[in-house]
Amino acid sequence: MSTVILDTITGKSTATTITIGSTPVVSASANSMTIRGEGSNQTSIQQGLSKLFAKFQGDDASLNDSFNVSSVDDDATGYNGVNFTNYMAAIHYATHSTTAHNYGASNNGWSSAVASSDGEAGMATSSVQVSHGNSGGSNADPTAVFVTIDGDLA
Repeated sequence: MSTVILDTITGKSTATTITIGSTPVVSASANSMTIRGEGSNQTSIQQGLSKLFAKFQGDDASLNDSFNVSSVDDDATGYNGVNFTNYMAAIHYATHSTTAHNYGASNNGWSSAVASSDGEAGMATSSVQVSHGNSGGSNADPTAVFVTIDGDLA
């Protein structure tokens, strides 16, 4: 067995493929890199990664852990603003939000979503506002909020 130790791999042309055995595992060109997924499918490394995650307290917006989040706002009961460190390219990104709730036996029926009447209000390239509701249909502050965002960075 051999060990290769290096700092830089330089391709012979504008597109480079890394092959292990006879299987190409990574292909790269200007501002684009793909990796072999299941079977012969390719996954874009840039587009295939979450661009943001956050876990924070729903009642006071204190961050427990995050990536690409500059701050979280407690906008009102059941509303939080998540502010990005690195902005998104456009407002057409996918936001995934869920909550944890510990207020007795009625833990079902909670929801969390982008605070929007039309699918775009509440979304900006620099932030997103999420809202949370309980099973009675009222806005409420959950124990914890979990948010991830997928899409293109600016």
